[in-house]
Amino acid sequence: MSAYEDAIQRVVDEIEARLGEELRFSGLARLSHFSEFHFHRVFHALVGLPVMEYVRVRRLVCAAQRVAYSQDRLLDIAIDCGFGTPETFTRAFRKLYGMTPGDYRKKGLRPPEYPKVRVRERKLNPYLGGIRMEYRIVTKPAFDVIGYSLRTRTHEGENHRDIPAFWGRYMQEKMGQNLYGLAVSNVEYGICDDFDMESGEFSYIIGVEAKEGAEAPEGTVKRHYPEATYAVFTTPRVAHDRFSESIQSTWGVIFSEWFPNSGYEHSGGAELEYYDERCWQDRNELLEMDIYIPVKPKA
Repeated sequence: MSAYEDAIQRVVDEIEARLGEELRFSGLARLSHFSEFHFHRVFHALVGLPVMEYVRVRRLVCAAQRVAYSQDRLLDIAIDCGFGTPETFTRAFRKLYGMTPGDYRKKGLRPPEYPKVRVRERKLNPYLGGIRMEYRIVTKPAFDVIGYSLRTRTHEGENHRDIPAFWGRYMQEKMGQNLYGLAVSNVEYGICDDFDMESGEFSYIIGVEAKEGAEAPEGTVKRHYPEATYAVFTTPRVAHDRFSESIQSTWGVIFSEWFPNSGYEHSGGAELEYYDERCWQDRNELLEMDIYIPVKPKA
C-alpha cells in the first residue's frame, strides 16, 4: 500500500471506529498528515466521495442495518449513529432510502451492501486510452479573470452534471460575447475556487483573463489570482462527444494516480481549466485542453 493509500485507509478506519461520535473535517485531515485541501482532494479521488459525505453515508448504512435487523428504538439508533436528533436522522434516511426509518422497518426491507472502503482494493475504471502522465511545472504570473460564476458541490457528483450544463448554457446563449472585448487573448478558463471542504461546495467560473483596468459587466464577477506554481496536464485528444468525459477522467487520475508518486502536493489555490484553439469544435475533429493544478513540493 502506498503512503497515500495508507494515510486515507487510516482515516477510513478512524471514521469506522467513531461513527457515533462527532467527526470534523479538520480533525480527519490532521490524521492524514496532509494539508486540509490536499486531503480533501485525495480522499475524494481514492474513495469516490468527499470525506464528510462518506461519513454521512456510512452512518446511514449502519443505521439502516439496525433498523432492518433489530428492534432497537429509532431514537436510540439515531443517537448511536451520530445523527444528534431524530429529525436529522429521518431527513437523511428518507433522502438516501426514499422513506422514513419507520416505514422501512414496517416493510421489512433489507439495506443494500455499502461496506467500509478498503482503499487498496478499490476498482478503477480504465482511463480513456490512458492519461498522458507527462506534465510540466510552470509559474504563472498574477492575473485577473472576469466571468460567470456557478456554485456547485461534489455531493453525489452534482459538479459533474452542473459544470457541463453550465458550459452548455454559456455556449448556447453566447454569454462569452460580453467578455471577449475585455480579454487579453482568445483563451477561456474554467476555474474551481472558493472551496468549502466541509460541505464539498465550490465556485466554478467560466471567464477570460482580463485586460488591466477592465471592469466586470453586470451579472459577472471579477477575481484576482496571485502568482502561483502549477503542474500542467494535457487531456488526451478525443472526439467531441467524449470531451467532457475526458476532462473529468483526467481530473480523477491526477489525484488518484499522479499525486501519490509525484513529490508534490496541492498548495490550496484555485484550479484552472485552460481552453484555447485546440478545443474549438468548428476547427478540430479531436479536442484537448490543459488542467493547471497549484502545487508545492511535498513536505
